[in-house]
Order: sequence, then C-alpha cells, then structure tokens
Amino acid sequence: MDFFLQGIKDGILLALSGDPDVMRASWVTVQLSFCSIVVASLIGMPIGWALALRRFRGRGVAIAVTQTLLGVPTVVIGLVVYGLLSRRGPLGFAGLLFSPTAIVIGLVILSVPIVSVFTMTAISSVDGLAWETALTLGASPRRASWMVLREARFGLISAIMGAFGRVSSEVGIAMMLGGNIRGYTRTLTTGIALESMKGEFGFGIAMGLVLMAIIFVTNLGIRVLQKF
Repeated sequence: MDFFLQGIKDGILLALSGDPDVMRASWVTVQLSFCSIVVASLIGMPIGWALALRRFRGRGVAIAVTQTLLGVPTVVIGLVVYGLLSRRGPLGFAGLLFSPTAIVIGLVILSVPIVSVFTMTAISSVDGLAWETALTLGASPRRASWMVLREARFGLISAIMGAFGRVSSEVGIAMMLGGNIRGYTRTLTTGIALESMKGEFGFGIAMGLVLMAIIFVTNLGIRVLQKF
C-alpha cells in the first residue's frame, strides 16, 4: 500500500513539475490525436451522413459492416498496417513504419467507424421529414444537408469526442506502429506501459494524470462551445 501511495505522490509531483519526458509525450499525444481525428472526421462524417439519409442497394450490409468494424481489436489494426508499411509490405518503400504518420494511419482506421456510426445515429435522430421538407420548400440538396447537420450538431460533436477519447488512450496501435521512440513517437499511453514495466510507477502515474487532464480540458472546451 505504501508503494502505491508513494507512486501516486511521485506522479503528482512529476506532472506538476512539468517533467520534460512527460511533456514531450503529452505533445506527441495531442498532435497525433488531433491529426487523426481531423482526418477521421473528414472521412467518417460523409459516410455516416450517406448511411443515414441515402437509400441505396446494399445499405443494410454497409451499416452492418461499419458497425462490425467498431469491434475490430486494435492489435489487428496495428498488425495489418504494420504488414503494409514494413519493408516487405506493399508500402514499405515509403519508409513510414515507426513514425508519427504510421500511428496516425492506424488511429484513423480505428476512429473512422466510430465517427461514422455516431454520425449516422445523430443524423437519424433528426426528424426524418426535415430533409424532404427542406427540398420541398426549395432548398438545394447542399443547403438541406447543412440544415440537417445543424440539427444534429450535438450528436456530431459527441461523435468527434468519442473518437478523440478512443485514439488518445490507444496503446496497441501506437506501440506497434510507432516503436515507442522517446521524443518522437512515444505517447502518454506507450510511456505508461514502458515506465510501469521498468518499475517507474511514479512516471506512469504522472503520464496517466496528464492524459486524463488533456481529455478533461478537451471535453470542457467542447461543452463551452456547445453553448454558442
């Protein structure tokens, strides 16, 4: 018990003192999470919008596939991307393995289904007649789409935040594709895993506290923006 309490104490002190290793891992985590969420949103939101509003052959299968992808283990995603980017893989010539770009690719694959499903649910919750009514009143398809998106904006924000929380706390993909290189691809989660295995419980606690602070501040900022 004393070991546990001492670790928490050391972790709080390290987090408050701005330890360089903790801060570097924090910055890498924020950068990778932000980039992956931006890309995933640009891909996932149109997919969710199409699944919610469009009627096309195979729509049910497409929805089932998208929902199924939510449950794909992260180590499987890491393994597939690793195979693609390794020297013997089809994309090995790009030299992306063990780089921030490789991690972003894996995180985008992880988060696109999350954004897509949450977006589809948010848009589906809007009155089904809103789209048809807007078109009947003379609105262009683009303007009608914008109106539906505005009505579903809180659900869309939840989609982004759900994906952000998932990618910022991901460890398997970051470890397999980034290699946990200090100051380059080491994130807070991979740092926690490494330091804990080394017996540096305080460092692990410090990184965990900073990670929770990042997620908390991000959610708080989104809640403030929702009021406008």
